[in-house]
Amino acid sequence: MEILEAFDRTRCAHSAAQLAGVDEKTVTRYVTLRDSGRDPAQPSRRARLIDPYLDRIEQMVEDSQGRVRADVVHQRLVTMGFTGTDRSTRRAVAEAKTAFKAGHRRKYRPWVPEPGMWLQFDWGEGPRVGGRRTQLFCAWLSWSRFRVVLPSWDQTLGSLVSCLDSTLRRIGGAPTYLLTDNPKTVTMDRIAGVPIRHPEIVATGRHYGCKVETCEPFDPESKGGAEHTVKIAKADLVPTSANLLPAYDSFTDLVTACLVWCERVNARAHRETATAPAARLAAELAYLHVLPVEPHAIALGEERLVDTDQTVRFGSVRYSTPDGYQGSKVWCRVAGEELVITARVEHGLVEIARHELSTPGNPRIRPEHYPHHPDQPLPREPRIRPRTELEIAFLALGEGARRWLVEAGATGVKRIRAKMTRAIELAAVIGTEEVDEALGLAAIAGRFGEDDLASILDHLATSAPVGEVVAVDENHSAQPGTSGWEEFGS
Repeated sequence: MEILEAFDRTRCAHSAAQLAGVDEKTVTRYVTLRDSGRDPAQPSRRARLIDPYLDRIEQMVEDSQGRVRADVVHQRLVTMGFTGTDRSTRRAVAEAKTAFKAGHRRKYRPWVPEPGMWLQFDWGEGPRVGGRRTQLFCAWLSWSRFRVVLPSWDQTLGSLVSCLDSTLRRIGGAPTYLLTDNPKTVTMDRIAGVPIRHPEIVATGRHYGCKVETCEPFDPESKGGAEHTVKIAKADLVPTSANLLPAYDSFTDLVTACLVWCERVNARAHRETATAPAARLAAELAYLHVLPVEPHAIALGEERLVDTDQTVRFGSVRYSTPDGYQGSKVWCRVAGEELVITARVEHGLVEIARHELSTPGNPRIRPEHYPHHPDQPLPREPRIRPRTELEIAFLALGEGARRWLVEAGATGVKRIRAKMTRAIELAAVIGTEEVDEALGLAAIAGRFGEDDLASILDHLATSAPVGEVVAVDENHSAQPGTSGWEEFGS
């Protein structure tokens, strides 16, 4: 600038050179560059050996759509008489590719979403819980930038519809379009580039009043919002050596972490809108469709038939259901570490049972589902059902008679009916209460002989009230002791 300023003052290259302290030729060169419209600070490009071959290089780059390698170009140039090094060729090819990409770069138009129109969703690899892989369902409401992240064990159709139902109910409405990529649960096939939708996902969209759309294959730019949600969710929720997050002890902990993450992200001002997504969602709710009262049947899980024993089989494991659903169809789905069983009743779909997931050979049976069956292991006490006059008269004596009959039957006593008749006769003479008490004591002590009942009655009539009853066995004998002989001869 000092050289050009000196020349503007003197209008003489010799005088300007003396004022700036440079050579006269330097002044002439800078003035010529300025007058020709070029940048004086930019060095002039000297002639190179590869310049005569630049047109051929550009043609090869154009024909290969920018994919030709520099070493292949160099070999062809050598056969054409080029004597330079491969370094010069690589620089020339790089410049040609840069110019080609600048002319063939994909053009983007800023997408301005409308409220209530688009919901994008995608799957991402989640953390491992107990050594088992999990998936993160990530949804993004385009206009409000409201994000929902839900953990799942897999990416099956039932899990997808269940996550969609949970997402729409958390948002509070349904948009017009649901945009995702092309998994098999959404796009079964492509014929001539036309996506063939899965009929179940179409029925799901029709149930919620939404149309399912898919992006172009291998084109994440068409659903960048969901892709970005997956990226930041994995960075904040999946433990790595970089973020030093602790491992999750259970699936419930992962669900809680996803919920806390969504609350934090949706309450923070978005960079694009400068407003919190939760605040914009309140305004977008007016443009969303009303959700149906019941979720889609696929969201309820897999269909099962309740057997006569009030159980359903899921994953080769039996799970019990309440009484009254035998022979009817129910839906089973996995929610975290639990199996949720849903049935249809008069007023709609209701959850009838929830069990912890189990493994084959370990059924989940709840006692409250079987109130008409005693909750005790085998062997069970026999049910007493008197039929004959003798049985009715004997059991009418009281609880002692019932106990005596059960114990006698288990002990293998002979001539039980004759002894029952004898007890009835004694009750008519002595009294019902006394005989019933004697029968109870006989059952406790294991006395079922022919004259044992009469002996006990005599003892009750002449002795004090009975205290502890000693059963006759190997540890307790009815023989008189020998302690009386210890003082003999003393």
